[in-house]
This record gives sequence, structure tokens and C-alpha cells, in this order.
Amino acid sequence: MLFWILVAVLTAIVGAVLLYPLLRGAKVAEDGHAGEAAVYRDQLRELDRDLAGGLISPEEAGYARAEIGRRLLAVSNAGPSAAKQPAGGYRFSQAFIIILLPLVGLCLYLAKGNPGLPSQPLEARLEHPGNDLAISIVKVERHLAQHPDDGKGWEVLAPIYFKTNRIGDAELAYRNVIRLLGTSAERLGSLGEVLVMKADGVVTAEARSTMQQSLALDADNPRALFYLALALEQDGKAAEAKTAFEALAKRSPADAPWMAAVNDHIAKNGSTADMAQGSANPNAPGNPTAEQIAAANAMNNGDRLQMIRGMVESLDAKLNEDPRNFEGWMRLIRSYVVLNDKDRAVEALKRGLKTFPAGGGEGQQLLALAKELGLPTEVTQQ
Repeated sequence: MLFWILVAVLTAIVGAVLLYPLLRGAKVAEDGHAGEAAVYRDQLRELDRDLAGGLISPEEAGYARAEIGRRLLAVSNAGPSAAKQPAGGYRFSQAFIIILLPLVGLCLYLAKGNPGLPSQPLEARLEHPGNDLAISIVKVERHLAQHPDDGKGWEVLAPIYFKTNRIGDAELAYRNVIRLLGTSAERLGSLGEVLVMKADGVVTAEARSTMQQSLALDADNPRALFYLALALEQDGKAAEAKTAFEALAKRSPADAPWMAAVNDHIAKNGSTADMAQGSANPNAPGNPTAEQIAAANAMNNGDRLQMIRGMVESLDAKLNEDPRNFEGWMRLIRSYVVLNDKDRAVEALKRGLKTFPAGGGEGQQLLALAKELGLPTEVTQQ
């Protein structure tokens, strides 16, 4: 009964709020016409004073009185109709708000709601959370607040924190798990991944050390292998990173969920390594010299990338002079993709196909490379 009383009160309040502007509109219109009539009457009295004072002639006063009287008559005739018009014009809206709106709302509630459902306070919902993830988290957090040394509880909560992007809480939870339950390859790998996410994808020294500890306990741990290979890539050691990613690929099932990322890194580091270290044919036009390779290995990441950009530009210019360098075209296309310049990669593909048409073996290799790198293969040969 209390529920229905609250529904009735809330409906009445909402109806009053919605009706107020409609009812107020008619009153405003009526007050507006009364104000205009008062102004015109004041003008008539002022006209009489001006005539008595000799400020205007009787003829001018007659014309002015006639015009003011006409306006006053128009306002007086419009007043009653204007006052009545809003009431008639808003009648349907008022009926809808007073009758139909509550009726529609009630029907929807009876059809979709459950008025007989008993109330469920927080304590009851915590006892039976069902599929409500937020309630489940609160329940476990309450338990851990009373029993902070329950390692199993932290182990349940840690991956939930990670999946809901509560990275700081996930780190604390995994550290508590390791402190209370001991180390394992899985727990150390999870903590290392959290540390990488905390650093916006950078494999920090602490994350690398954690992954190495995980790998010492399980030499086939794919997560540790992946992030250690990523650390090599971020250090600018493209050749070593490629080797590490290829080793992970060989150990992994073909349908492993991480294989797509692994293959992407193999392609990326293969291109970077080719540009920094030269291709299999060191005498091909456009390859870096031994001095350039040594200089690249001694640089930091930023300087090395700048040097690679210069080498790519140099290779591009040399291919204009000697377009028969097939390996150069393959390397140039890969390099532009690595440098996130897909427009120039597509342009290089078009130029390479001009020298090595798609009908030949070299042209087919160029198109296969483009497909592998995600470039459009429906290009016109210029």
C-alpha cells in the first residue's frame, strides 16, 4: 500500500509541474492585454491635457483621439477571446497530463515491472549477488577488509580489478597474492603484465625482472616470453626482438590468441632490422654500409629512428635511379609501413609494380607483401 501511495504522490507532483506553464500562459496573456488597455487610456487623458493647455489644435486632437480609441477598442475586443483561447488550445495537453500520462505510465509498469517484488537492501544483494559484477566485487572487498590475510580472496579479486581497468588496485592485489600464497610463474606473469599496463605499455625494468622470474619457473610461459621480446623491441634491438618473437611463434599453437600480435611484431621488427642491419645481399643498391650499421647500433632509440628515416629516403632516391633493385622495393615498402607512412608505402608499391608487373613472379611477391602488411593491393601501375 505504501508503494502505491508514493506512486500517486509522485504522479501528482509531476502533473502539477507540467501543468503550471500551461495555466500560467493564459494568465500572462490576459495580463498583457489589460496592460495595453491601461496605456491607451493614459494616452487619452494626456491628450485632453495637451488640448486644454493649447499644445495641439482641436482638429489634431480629434485625429489622435480617434486613432487611440481604435487601438483601445481592438485591445478590449481581443481581451476576452485571448483569455479564453489558451484554455481551449491547451485542453488536450492538460487532459493528456492529468489522465493519459499517468495511465500510460501505470500500464507500462504493470507490463514490464514487478510490483510484488520484495525490497532488496544491500546486505541481501551481497548474500546473493547473482551475475552482478559490481556487487560481487563489493562482497569480496568487504570480506578482505575483515580478513586481509586471505590470499585466495586476493587471488579472486586481482584479475577482476585488471579486467575492469583498476590497474593500481590490481597491482596491490597481485602483490598480496604473492606475499601470502608464494610465487608461481602465473602470478609473477600477471603482476608483470599489470606493471606494463601501469606504464602505458612500456616494459619497465621492474616488469622485465618480474617476467624473468616467471620465465625461470616456467620456461614456456608465453606471456613472459612475449613481454621480454617486447622489451628488446622497445630497446631498439630489432633483430633480437624478431628472433625472440619467432621463437615464441614456434612454441605456440597456430590458433593461440596471442599469435596475431606476435606475427605483427615479427613483421615490424623484420623491417626495422633489415634497415638497420642490411639485407641478405649486402651488395644490393641502397643497403647500409658496415659503418652505418655500427653507428645505428650505438645510437639511442630516437637517433636510431632518425637515421633509419634518412636511410629510407636515400633508398627511395636510389630506386628512382635504379628501379631494377627488387630487394630494394621490398625493403622500401616494409620500411614505410614501419614508419607509419602507409601513403608512401602504397606509392612505393605502385612504382615497384611499374618495374615488376603483377603478372610476373617479382610482382606477385610485391603484392603478397602488401597484403601481409595490410596495404591495398588494388593499385594501378603507373
